[in-house]
Amino acid sequence: MALRPVAEVDVTVELVRALLTAQHPDLAALPLDLVANGWDNVVLRLGDDLAVRVPRREAAAGLVAHEQEWLPGLAPRLPLPVPAPVRVGTPCADPFFPWAWSVVPWFDGLSALSVDRALRRAFAPDLAAFLAALHVSAPPEAPVNPYRGVPLAVRDESVRERLTSVQVPDGGSLLDLWSHLVEVPAWDGPAVWLHGDLHPANLVLAPGGHRLGAVVDFGDMTSGDPATDLATAWITFDAVGRRVFRDAMTARCGTDDATWERARAWALVLGTAFAAHSDDDPAFAELGAHTLAQVLGDD
Repeated sequence: MALRPVAEVDVTVELVRALLTAQHPDLAALPLDLVANGWDNVVLRLGDDLAVRVPRREAAAGLVAHEQEWLPGLAPRLPLPVPAPVRVGTPCADPFFPWAWSVVPWFDGLSALSVDRALRRAFAPDLAAFLAALHVSAPPEAPVNPYRGVPLAVRDESVRERLTSVQVPDGGSLLDLWSHLVEVPAWDGPAVWLHGDLHPANLVLAPGGHRLGAVVDFGDMTSGDPATDLATAWITFDAVGRRVFRDAMTARCGTDDATWERARAWALVLGTAFAAHSDDDPAFAELGAHTLAQVLGDD
């Protein structure tokens, strides 16, 4: 069974309050509640307007550092709020905690993962506008992620392994499709900024409606092929929403057919990953199944 990795540090309310007391004492008395315990990070709500984002394993520690370094500069030119750190936490001896951590804004609203896909169509233009603003040339020193933004050939072995070892519907057809898509010409434009993990659980809907209110979790932020983020067309939307998103994105950026084909391939990459690693998370298992069905049914 593919379960989430074991935490290397037990991130508790007590530990985080002690870290706040040691490094940001003016925040330490605010109410603190655990709200999410993911693969890489634990998130706690801090008072009404803040959250604390704390890595639970060493592999995530560098990703938090990337957010701390780069998000404050990106945030002002993006059309939607993002969790740029408002306070930075550092490794601590007492209480012991070995990695960087952050205090970030809290965004009220619903996770798009909890909303019916037909209702997500309403925010397709918002997401296209966000990505058009994000996908600008990144500096040479931008973070490098070996699993995102790279040529599809880099992911070929892992995708084939998942399609032959994980029980997914229509695995043979998906393998045939991947064999075609992996041959699509690679991105030959500048390496652009990427979110890197653009699925509906990282999209927050504004209270009282179905418009996009914030984009969160930039732990996989990197630079490279914009098709990686455009895979959200298959991951997040149904066929109708995908057309709205694709038309809006193409109108803004002139996205060519080869990039959309690579985006479809990236949706297959990520859909197989969701399917392979969600035995303890039914919502993501369903997201993987949806994504692969959308990818396969889009001929």
